[in-house]
Amino acid sequence: VVSQEATTRTPRPKRRKKMVVRRAAIVSTARTGLAKSYRGGFNATHGAVMLGEAIRAAVDRAKVVELGEIDDVFAGCAFPEGATGMNVGRNAALWAGCPSSTAGTTVNRFCASGLQGVASAAQHVVAGAADVAVGGGVESISLVQPVVAKTTVPEAKLMATWPALWMPMIETADVLAARFGVSREDCDRYGVESQRRIAAAQEADLFADEIVPVSTVMKQYDPKDKKARPTDLEYVVARDECNRPSTTYEGVAKLDPVRLQDDPTATVTAGNASQLSDGASACVVADADEAFKRGAPVLGLFKHYAVAGCDPDVMGIGPVFAVPKLLRQAGLTVDDIDLWEIKYVVSPFFFFFPISSCSKLL
Repeated sequence: VVSQEATTRTPRPKRRKKMVVRRAAIVSTARTGLAKSYRGGFNATHGAVMLGEAIRAAVDRAKVVELGEIDDVFAGCAFPEGATGMNVGRNAALWAGCPSSTAGTTVNRFCASGLQGVASAAQHVVAGAADVAVGGGVESISLVQPVVAKTTVPEAKLMATWPALWMPMIETADVLAARFGVSREDCDRYGVESQRRIAAAQEADLFADEIVPVSTVMKQYDPKDKKARPTDLEYVVARDECNRPSTTYEGVAKLDPVRLQDDPTATVTAGNASQLSDGASACVVADADEAFKRGAPVLGLFKHYAVAGCDPDVMGIGPVFAVPKLLRQAGLTVDDIDLWEIKYVVSPFFFFFPISSCSKLL
């Protein structure tokens, strides 16, 4: 016999499982050397090869992670076309030896594409969509930029309203320098200091644990005969090739600005801007608890990430808006950060971004 009371009793709600907050650990990283575009060691190397080598080396350095455990690969690429097209993230994963069950995607945020790849991998892990992922970036200026330069198609409405979307980066740097009072001398002296720093780092062998040597075949051109067909040369890219340790301020100061004919006040020269380069880098990102349990050589935790937009004609000031946003989201201040790393392609961008300015925007 069942009483009426028993049949009408409200059922107890099920206990919810306690939510586990996952953390993303950077387990390992590897990169190729940076080779000079067009004339360097990677001038005939496919993007999938460069990134594939970096992925394979990063997984090997992780020690406790296998290629078959990688759920997804996020490859940042500013020009995901031609030799870095056809979803180079997935292609590089397969080239590295991952099984067909490993997925891959390619993301583009121009200069921040590689960082976006790492951030996407970390966010994927934190969200529980992957236990192990790879984030990184690849660029083949040598094989892709000549094609892109001939096939870029502006859109009429955007060209009328936001024409600077198609403005070359060098021009945006000259605009920034003129608008915010960055001098040519400041740019040149910073360019020379940058050359000094990387030369000292190379002399101290500080990049040895980052770079994986890559054997390839480069196209060697005869500088005295531009019409001569290039020859194939077996080559190993084992270091960064783009810097010039002998650079002096006196030498750089003599260089004409790239846009001198269009703008007599232009500041950007070959001496205060980075060289066009080919190369790739990859990070293995995993669930932190599992990584520590396995005894992985964890390099650090990926904690927060933020992006912010600005007017495209001064795109180099983006960090001025993104960094304060990031600090607010993380509940931190400028003083809470022990080490800042800021990377820019041309000197005027750097001079507009003193870290102290962030505190004024918080």
